[in-house]
Amino acid sequence: MRLTDREERLRAGERGEAARLALEQQIAVGDFFGAERFVPVTNVHMMGDMEVMGDAGFAFIERLVNLGARFVVPVTTNARCVDFERAAAVRQDPALVARERVLVERLRALGAMPVDTCINYQTVYQPQRGEHLAWGDTGTVIWANSVAGARTNYEAGPAAVGAGLTGVTPAYGYHLDAQRAGTLRFEVRCRLEDYADWGALGGVVGRRTLDYWKVPVLTGVGGTPTGDELKHFGAALASYGSCAMFHMVGVTPEARDEAEAFRGRTPEAAHVIDDAALAAFYRTYPEDRDEIDLVVFTAPQLSVLEIRRIVALLDGRRVHGNTGLLVTTNFANREMAARLGYVKAIEDAGGQVLGGTCWYIMEPAKMAAAFGWRNVLTNSAKVANIIGGYRLHPILRRTEVCVEAAVTGRLPAAARLR
Repeated sequence: MRLTDREERLRAGERGEAARLALEQQIAVGDFFGAERFVPVTNVHMMGDMEVMGDAGFAFIERLVNLGARFVVPVTTNARCVDFERAAAVRQDPALVARERVLVERLRALGAMPVDTCINYQTVYQPQRGEHLAWGDTGTVIWANSVAGARTNYEAGPAAVGAGLTGVTPAYGYHLDAQRAGTLRFEVRCRLEDYADWGALGGVVGRRTLDYWKVPVLTGVGGTPTGDELKHFGAALASYGSCAMFHMVGVTPEARDEAEAFRGRTPEAAHVIDDAALAAFYRTYPEDRDEIDLVVFTAPQLSVLEIRRIVALLDGRRVHGNTGLLVTTNFANREMAARLGYVKAIEDAGGQVLGGTCWYIMEPAKMAAAFGWRNVLTNSAKVANIIGGYRLHPILRRTEVCVEAAVTGRLPAAARLR
């Protein structure tokens, strides 16, 4: 890689051992991916929780603190695995909670801002088109590339930390024009009436793409999707397809028309997604019994508008005694929702609103064992894709179905697929 004078000085140790080590690691990453240079970044968003980092990641952060490392660009943290105020209520391991507290303080010592959110683009920092970032969470990266038109790859935890210490990242992948051209064409003919439908659409496209280096292009999307709809679509597409970018013709910044989306290239393949394809996706998440143990709204964290909708659907009713109801959001949205009375409404109904976390990184298998949960109903296709790995039974349905099941304790007859 070609280094600037500043980068050569960093490599020589001008800003200390931590920055030197970080740059050496970044050079290795750049060499692996064939990068020729670095690009300066304006913002870093990192995975920084014990469930993701483990003991090795914790030791890595401690070493940097002991070396006196400090971030040189703004660094924010993704959702973590503990809501410290409610950890006991959801029966989390006290040892995990204690370790997470220490990790937060270590990240503060490096200069990170522990905002603990996977929707930073909605509440903390909105990047601009062409801006280079070093972001780490799947949902945040695909949003930055696709909806904002900013530029970032999926940065692993150490890579994001390195960018925070050096202020640069290797210029490969989605930092480059060539990588951002559309690859596959998807014609959307299905009705999209709920966040779950948008997530299901992301799941269908993801399953047919399955390649980090390919960029699906969607045509035929009627109207203008809301931010929350694009959020659910992108998070699911990233989860099912390992995709870091999409183009939605007439919606996203680099796809005013198909020619711009494909940058003059011919699509490798064309797919049609109709109502039957969406229904088939839902059928991959059938119920095994009618009783619902847990209804969870999470991953991505909820906006205030999403929380408001849950409150409206609850309509003053109480959650069934045999069913749990969990909602996760970030601190800013929880505070706003509390001021608007939405948190009280959900908690008066028997649910819980957790701040700063997403449920799938809260050691859900242990929590489920503690409460006796197995059947988990959600409107998040991303969560449905993940929690099966914890030996839980995911069921994906629309938002109103989820709320009705929370109140009755059973999946409504019209929503059963058996």
